[in-house]
Amino acid sequence: MSGLKRFGVSVNHDLLEKFDHLIAGRYDNRSEAIRDLIRDKIIKEEAQKRGQEIIGSLTLVYNHQQRQLPEKLVKIEDNYNCLFKSNLHLYLDCKHCLEVIVMQGPTDKIQKVAQKLGGLRGVKHHKLTITTVSEEL
Repeated sequence: MSGLKRFGVSVNHDLLEKFDHLIAGRYDNRSEAIRDLIRDKIIKEEAQKRGQEIIGSLTLVYNHQQRQLPEKLVKIEDNYNCLFKSNLHLYLDCKHCLEVIVMQGPTDKIQKVAQKLGGLRGVKHHKLTITTVSEEL
């Protein structure tokens, strides 16, 4: 960051109260919260550009007793192994697993893998969170 610029923001009273309540205990001040929101929006916009290099964290919760689901997950992961950086696998109970997969690569490929894995029968929930490494942020 080259330097800080000060600017004013006009917000109605009710919205400001809700914002203050939202950030209470999370941020030291409003400026930090606003900077975080701006960075998040920039990352999301940049990630939509086809071919943009991103880092994705895919969280899956699934029924590992679902017929052939573990094999299908492994097959898809093997087909895109060049994107995979790390993997965490936890048994939540006798039936369900949590898997967190960290990937790095082009936006379109990571989103494609996330959709394929998340769309398998037996996957209860999936969420892809994206970020990027950028000197500009």
